[in-house]
Amino acid sequence: MFKPFMAAGALATAALLSSTSALATIVEFETELGNVQVNLYDESTPETVENFLSYVESGAYDNTFFHRLVPEFILQGGGFRYIEDSGDVKSIETGDPVINEPEWSNRQGTIAMAKLGTDPNSATSQWFFNLENNHENLDVQNGGFTVFGEVISGMSVLEDIAELPRFNLQGAFTNLPLRNYGEEELENDVEVDSTHLVNLLSVRIIDDAENSAADLDPVPNTLIDSVEDKESGGSSGGAMGWLTLMLGLLGLRKVLVS
Repeated sequence: MFKPFMAAGALATAALLSSTSALATIVEFETELGNVQVNLYDESTPETVENFLSYVESGAYDNTFFHRLVPEFILQGGGFRYIEDSGDVKSIETGDPVINEPEWSNRQGTIAMAKLGTDPNSATSQWFFNLENNHENLDVQNGGFTVFGEVISGMSVLEDIAELPRFNLQGAFTNLPLRNYGEEELENDVEVDSTHLVNLLSVRIIDDAENSAADLDPVPNTLIDSVEDKESGGSSGGAMGWLTLMLGLLGLRKVLVS
């Protein structure tokens, strides 16, 4: 049974704090609906990529699940793991926050770091795929959201996930995508378990060649320059609550999200 919990701050493990030896990198996200390959922007967003790869190399993303889907917007993961034996949901352990690096634009097919709505430099483990061109708001909100790679294979997998129904289990799971679960299961109060979650089985480095990103042509984030002074004044971030790791007691009420 899917039993959300009172999330608490977790101490970083030594593995998460260690630096990675990978250079320019292609990683593969293995999901139950197919695989997605992402080429990372190692040279232009080095702090973010190193942070992300520390979680990859420690196995922190293995057997987690996509916990937030906003169709025509984002698909978010990197935050939670379902514990099969107990039915509990636990947050993955996180290291220190990483500095914001808003060099590239939040365009369709890119991956970016999620963070707290009041702190540009608060990203830890969570990330999201841009399902559409989201640059008009995500390039400028809260200091801009750091794009650190792009999908090079498997965009259709993300599109298939985006078609799944979403349910409100409250807290961090207000837009939880579920498979093998619909109105009939909802009406019969079928308990959500791992067979319904969109599970991320693993994230693995499949190419760490030094020049793997040489042929990529990401779109620069030019919008951030126009609001730089305003952002430094601390007036931004309130509109991005959907990217915040929402803490608190999460109820079990299942509501189909239209």
